[in-house]
Amino acid sequence: MKFSAWSIKNPVPPIVLFLVLAVGGLASFMSLGVDENPDIDIPIVMVSVAQVGAAPSELETQVTRRVEDAISSVGNVEHITSTVTEGLSVTNVEFVLGTDTDRAVNDVRDSISRIRQDLPADITEPNISRLDFVGGPFATYTVANPNLTVEELSWLVDNDLSRRLLSIQGVGQLQRAGGVDRQITVFLDRARIEAVGLTVDQVNSQIRASNIDLPGGRGELGGAEQSIRTLGSRATLEALSQLPISLPGGRTSVPLNTLATVSDGNSEPRQRALLNGEQVVAFSVVRSTGSSVVDVQKAVEAELKEIPESNYRPPGTEVERIRTRAKFVEESYHASVEHLLLGGALAILVIWVFLKDFRAAAISAVAMPLSMIPTFLVMKALGYTLNNMSLLGLALVIGILVDDAIVEVENIVRHIHMGKSPWRAALEAADEIGLAVIGTTFSIIAVFVPVAFMGGIPGQFFKQFGMTVSVAVFFSLLVARLITPMMCAYFLGVPPHSEDKSLLMKLYDGALKWSLNNRLATSILALLFFIFGLSLFPLMPQSLISPIDRGELTLSVELEPGTTLEHSTEVAKQLTTILQGGPGVQTVFASIGTPTTGGPGAGGANGAVNKITLYGVLAPRGEREYSEQELEELLRPEVKKVPGARSRFGNTEGLSGKLTILLSSDDTEALRDYAEKLAQGMRGLPILFDVQSSAALARPELLVEPYPERAAELGVTVSSIARTVQLSTIGDLEQNLAKFDLPGRQIGIRVQLAPENRAQIDTLSQVKVPTSDGVGVQLRNVAEISYGYGPSQIDRYDRRRKVSIEANLSDGVALGDALAAVKGLQVYKDMPEGVEELPAGDVEIQQDVFSGFFFAIGAAVLLIYAVLVLLYNDFFHPFTIMLSLPLSIGGALIALVVCQEPLGLYALIGIVMLMGLAIKNSILLVDYCLMAEAEGVPRDKAVLESGEARMRPILMTTVAMIAGMLPIALGVGAGAEIRQAMAIAVIGGLITSTFLTLLVVPVVHTYIDDLEHFVMTYGLGWMKSREGQSDDSP
Repeated sequence: MKFSAWSIKNPVPPIVLFLVLAVGGLASFMSLGVDENPDIDIPIVMVSVAQVGAAPSELETQVTRRVEDAISSVGNVEHITSTVTEGLSVTNVEFVLGTDTDRAVNDVRDSISRIRQDLPADITEPNISRLDFVGGPFATYTVANPNLTVEELSWLVDNDLSRRLLSIQGVGQLQRAGGVDRQITVFLDRARIEAVGLTVDQVNSQIRASNIDLPGGRGELGGAEQSIRTLGSRATLEALSQLPISLPGGRTSVPLNTLATVSDGNSEPRQRALLNGEQVVAFSVVRSTGSSVVDVQKAVEAELKEIPESNYRPPGTEVERIRTRAKFVEESYHASVEHLLLGGALAILVIWVFLKDFRAAAISAVAMPLSMIPTFLVMKALGYTLNNMSLLGLALVIGILVDDAIVEVENIVRHIHMGKSPWRAALEAADEIGLAVIGTTFSIIAVFVPVAFMGGIPGQFFKQFGMTVSVAVFFSLLVARLITPMMCAYFLGVPPHSEDKSLLMKLYDGALKWSLNNRLATSILALLFFIFGLSLFPLMPQSLISPIDRGELTLSVELEPGTTLEHSTEVAKQLTTILQGGPGVQTVFASIGTPTTGGPGAGGANGAVNKITLYGVLAPRGEREYSEQELEELLRPEVKKVPGARSRFGNTEGLSGKLTILLSSDDTEALRDYAEKLAQGMRGLPILFDVQSSAALARPELLVEPYPERAAELGVTVSSIARTVQLSTIGDLEQNLAKFDLPGRQIGIRVQLAPENRAQIDTLSQVKVPTSDGVGVQLRNVAEISYGYGPSQIDRYDRRRKVSIEANLSDGVALGDALAAVKGLQVYKDMPEGVEELPAGDVEIQQDVFSGFFFAIGAAVLLIYAVLVLLYNDFFHPFTIMLSLPLSIGGALIALVVCQEPLGLYALIGIVMLMGLAIKNSILLVDYCLMAEAEGVPRDKAVLESGEARMRPILMTTVAMIAGMLPIALGVGAGAEIRQAMAIAVIGGLITSTFLTLLVVPVVHTYIDDLEHFVMTYGLGWMKSREGQSDDSP
């Protein structure tokens, strides 16, 4: 069926169709979420186990290894990664893409339940959950109220604000930084409890057993059924301090306050927050998987404004946002939209300049919105968002969307100049060009469909990009076949026309005739250009992405293990002053330790207080002199002067542009020693800075080693020694604490020795440990206490110890060059046996991306050939068309070299795009030539006529595409740094491929035509002769 002819004769149905698509597309666009990158649905299950006070080495042996061994038997496990810190073991299980996450959670839970009896009894119950939040905090707020104490502000965040904000769809987690947790503290006096024959454990057990409410069953009393409750908890602090404590040997009891100091205060702080050097209470928001960061930000802001002054927000409470990543995402989105609109406007201007007719330009311009707007409808149906990848796809096709319309309009105008009416010209020209338009469209789709279905994580990342491009191009085909010819038939006038050839056409005619007369020379020159382009490929620096100015400095700092919270706070203030001295730095927020999550005591208790993260919020891009990366270079020397601090600038989420070397081994000592040697060697490379090894510094430990014989004689067990030390120093486990009831909340009652009784080894060693006969014995009599060292953090990868070495790259240094420099170090070449390097970080992603793209390009070539064979029913001439593919690569690589851009992720996208554009131009040229030859025109004349007829539409589409890419190539706007290489590659490749296509493809067509005639003549003759011989045989 001839769709164009049908639409010309029946204009109402296509108009109604595209009106419906336009309305649906606009509605979908308004509801699409805005994000930085597509959500990659990687099935990850997290297993966290806490054991208060446990050293990392103990947790690794007793918990982490057993958890990993149990999980390894679960099906579809891709990688197992564990991090062990003081009191906490976290194991992340990554499953093969496509695995049902809920089923994976159940499988992991079943595996852990089977080994629960093998784990220590005093751990918290293993928490098994899917990792359903994305990255780190995207926004941070401070909470202030002069009428509230720090504890009241902390409870306001933990309870009231958390309850409201966690109910918002897309909010995955709320983290409190700074503040305190309320706690009832019972500081025991060692001399007093020993004087009455009690131990710390006995006092703690009596408080737990006495201060509690328990159910007592039910009974029928007074003719009605009554529930029975046993109420033992004390209602006031005074009542708790008078709690009777039974003495051993049947003696009378004594009040608790005669043995201890009971106070209503706060737990020992393990984290802190500073805003411009001043302590604050703050909270950060982490979004859940599948949510838009911009939408979640707006919902949080709206909820905070709607909270009335009540218990949720006491009068005088001010909640102020101090940083947000959503701002950059929104700015990047607006910049992308501006590039789209400006590129479209430039493309339309190009059409008008070529056609010199307002109506023709307007008809071509209509194709752009009619192709793009329905694409939003499909994006909404597929669950996509407006992110870097989908917007990049739309920016790439901005010129393509008018290409088909340009070809249609130009061909119709050419027929009008032959003396036909617009109506007749539209009918005949649309029919003439129809096969070429269909071929070009499906060739571009054939290029991008393999990209959309790349495997692994890169495939997840590029899925939205490939599908968005393919859908938009398909809609442009519908517009070109249904709307453009119909509009030309009814609205196009007779454009001005000159019979004289333009100077450009005369020059092209001469060049084309020379090429046809010197076919061998032309072919050799084209081959040399192709070889030259290929020779640039191995010489080009390879990288993943260019650094991005997000308007925020991120500084990660690690101090020596054993550093106190107070010292970390002083260092944070010192670093804050340094960052504030940077030009353009407006605000500095510092988070010390691990923020709490999910309420008091839920996060921070096991956190390391020697780790600091600072965020420096920068002025808007137009109001500051230095970029984010330039500020880092400026401030780094001052930051490095801070003694005892291992610091590193750089974003901690997503594609960071850092070099990561991951080492793994079963030999812990060999791994740590070699990692330090390699890190030292890397520090000697001038192209790397901020080189840091994850091999944790040794932290000071207090080692309690029992005397086995003496302990056995006195009936003292190792567990009783450990429990006595734990209760004396930090108290009982959170879940075992006695509780003090208040309206709407419970507060833990922590029993421990008074600080002066545990500040020195001598005083701690005098603590009595219960024996089998109930008589206590001093700790020093059954154990030796000494100072020692142990790892502050243990990292594991696939059930082996791992150490990662990370480094930032100097300005202009590509990731591939940095990796090559590291591998060239002698210390790298001398890697000991048993130590293995594994792909990791951006290096691993880059390898996956490059291999995925090369596979996609190979698949695209095969698909394009299949499409062309089906369209032309010929196996030879598709080779002519496909010859334009290699002709485009050289120009792209030359442009990247000239502009000093590395061959990275976005440059590869541009090269893939070039494949479709080069094929498009070749199809237009060869299709006309074949059509003319089919009508009896001699080959050489058909080639010249095809060049003359198709030169203008090819140039128009090329210049329109270049105009559409110019705003991106100029690198203006938020996030433009990463898209710039793509536009440069496209523009460079288009310039050379268009020139070569117009001259080289006609020459190759003649060679292929000669080859086809040779095969058909001699091949068929040989086959007929063989057939005749078989007929003559008896």
